[in-house]
Amino acid sequence: MASEPAPARPSRKGIFAASFVGTSIEWYDYYIFGTAAALVFGSLFFPEVSPAAGTLAAFATFAVGFVARPLGAAVIGHFGDRIGRKAMLILTLVLTGGSTFLIGVLPTYAAIGLAAPLLLVVLRLVQGFGVGGEWGGAILIATENASPRRRALYGSFAQFGVPIGVLTSNLAFLAVSGMSDDQFLSYGWRIPFLISIVLVVIGFVVRTRLRDAPEFQRAKKEGAISKIPLSELLRRQPRNLVLASLASVAPPAVGYTVILYMLTYGTTVVGFERTTLLTLILSSTAVWIGTIVVAALAADRFGPKKVYIVGATTAVLWPFPLFALVNTGNIALALLAFVVAAMVQGVMAGAQGGLLSGAFDVVVRYSGISIAYQMGGMIGGAVTPIVATALFATYESSTPVALYVMGLSLVSLLAVLGIRAGAREPAASPSTPSGRLGASTEPRS
Repeated sequence: MASEPAPARPSRKGIFAASFVGTSIEWYDYYIFGTAAALVFGSLFFPEVSPAAGTLAAFATFAVGFVARPLGAAVIGHFGDRIGRKAMLILTLVLTGGSTFLIGVLPTYAAIGLAAPLLLVVLRLVQGFGVGGEWGGAILIATENASPRRRALYGSFAQFGVPIGVLTSNLAFLAVSGMSDDQFLSYGWRIPFLISIVLVVIGFVVRTRLRDAPEFQRAKKEGAISKIPLSELLRRQPRNLVLASLASVAPPAVGYTVILYMLTYGTTVVGFERTTLLTLILSSTAVWIGTIVVAALAADRFGPKKVYIVGATTAVLWPFPLFALVNTGNIALALLAFVVAAMVQGVMAGAQGGLLSGAFDVVVRYSGISIAYQMGGMIGGAVTPIVATALFATYESSTPVALYVMGLSLVSLLAVLGIRAGAREPAASPSTPSGRLGASTEPRS
């Protein structure tokens, strides 16, 4: 492979499909698993305990997927920096999509006893491990195949998977919502898991046609690939790794507050119907998608760091108006709250791929952006709904919750101010030290 001439860059359509299909599966899986955990997993996989304890056990099973994400980011990032981005993208697709499908055919406790919940936990861990390396590879296969003036735009392709995953997962459960309770418990809940195989097949076909970008292939040809990329990353760019991780906290903090916590808060505290809130949140995804595009184009023109700062600033300012509008109980005002929140997420999402890929040198980039993204997701995403629930239970007010989300966003804003673009180096030669080859060509911003 090293002796072959550099291949032509793949088409924009091919890169777009390869980038967003994996994150679509990730978020599709997130919502169908979360919905199934709330509705059926307690009774089907943990029937020997009380209904409340069964539901808690089901949610705990859901949470273990997050534990495996940082490990997946480190391991898959390691091989992505050593072997190549394409190979790891195919692996993550098989791990995440394959596990989702297998959950759909998993026997319940009534059929195989204790093995059922154990297998459910194992599959959830495999999902989380695969997801840990998915986003980083999807971002890199896009940004490294893009021209310098279009890296933020290409880096935004993977971000479309979030709103698309939200839409498709909810549509999947909506399709089976008309079943009777017996039908849904018997086989209806399995259908959304089984049809995920369609996305897996499409993604596999698309990704097998890709090639690693010339930038990475040149690094392999020059023998500049690090034997232990994570060690190299910690030695050369620890500052950017910490700051990029903290900068990645705000998007999931805002997103999980709206998409997950607000469904509980809005129904139990404010009094909205769950279907009403869900419809309002889903309606805002169109704005979310549009804002990603606009922000990515702006990031290519003005620099991803500047655009991300704008997004992080709005993330600091919006939590109080968000809760204030929802607390009115007015549908129109609640829609406004979610639309602006979608714009806040979209601005950061549109710039995030370009920002993080430009912060790390090519030989440690897969490890760097994967770990940063997943650590940010752990702090801002996995923990936020739990903390928000505890804060409201303690103070019986949305003010502490808004302050918490605002504080997380402020951390991201301060962190992004300190991120430095990867060092700019001339084209590598055989004598180029491995510590400097392939540094980012992104302009400082």
